[in-house]
Amino acid sequence: MTALALKNIHKQYGPVVAMKGIDLQVQPEEFIVLVGPSGCGKSTLLRMIAGLEDITSGELYIDNVLMNDVEADARGLAMVFQSYALYPHMTVADNMGFALKMAGVPKEERRQKVLAAAKILQLEKLLDRTPRQLSGGQRQRVAIGRAIVRRPKIFLFDEPLSNLDASLRVQMRIELAELHRKLKATMIYVTHDQTEAMTMADRIVVLRDGVIEQVGSPLELYNRPANTFVAGFIGSPKMNLLSAEVVEQKEGTAQMRIGESSFLTLPAHAGLAQGRTLTVGVRPEKLQQDAAGSISGVVAVVEHLGGETLCYVDIAPGIRLTVKLEAMSTVQVGDRTRLALEPGAALLFDADGKAMH
Repeated sequence: MTALALKNIHKQYGPVVAMKGIDLQVQPEEFIVLVGPSGCGKSTLLRMIAGLEDITSGELYIDNVLMNDVEADARGLAMVFQSYALYPHMTVADNMGFALKMAGVPKEERRQKVLAAAKILQLEKLLDRTPRQLSGGQRQRVAIGRAIVRRPKIFLFDEPLSNLDASLRVQMRIELAELHRKLKATMIYVTHDQTEAMTMADRIVVLRDGVIEQVGSPLELYNRPANTFVAGFIGSPKMNLLSAEVVEQKEGTAQMRIGESSFLTLPAHAGLAQGRTLTVGVRPEKLQQDAAGSISGVVAVVEHLGGETLCYVDIAPGIRLTVKLEAMSTVQVGDRTRLALEPGAALLFDADGKAMH
């Protein structure tokens, strides 16, 4: 059984087409993350799944049942928003059990379900407190607990960590991943933060302008991006994308020029015809300082991050490479350096930005 199926989903606001034919299948117990830049349609898509937005055309199925005309409260879903939306005058226990109370669930059954959810979220000692007595992370856990007690078919998360500080976001990412494993639940999670997507998802859905650019596991998208948009969006620091011209082919290799005096040598294949201009993608960690390297440039910026050093190297006017070096690197601004690329590490994209695998 498919937990969720979207078939040719369109959403239009007057003349503006927000979603342009979305097809997606989500399996039971899968953790799916919708990611993309602001305005790409990820929150709109989540709201259509929840029943908070009408579908202009297409079909939406939950557990193989058509849901287009089913009201939000009858879909068996639970949604956690960016804002906690807790009742300030109610205790944690009352906030978590409020939806059950409104549904007429008996008091003792409500209490047992709230206690079970509180145990999962480590909220047992906070049940008598009100929201103003809680930290941001605790409030978010209460909002998640409110969803858990309903035992929904699918959990929907709309950028739930955006209001938290950096260290708390990292902790909540870990807690959400553990929660997914404990509950064996189907979860759909919206974020603009590709780090959240990479660390939590079973599969990532990359959206741009209402279109799915690629669906795959985090490592699939990182290592085999379908196009330059996905290549540049997934990964931190992002992939270097460089325009390169094929200047020579010989002995099974192709030499590509970047800028005026830097070169890459790649295994030859049909797409590397002499004179052709392509985009080369290189991850920062795939470059190393090497006195014999074929890429030459001047160090413009150095960032020491403790566990690693990021180095930004200008190899030609307007062409800057990001290089990830070891933490103890002694590179300094103004140094002239040479770089080498790990064998097989370059990705190629054609003139339309599509990957040449």
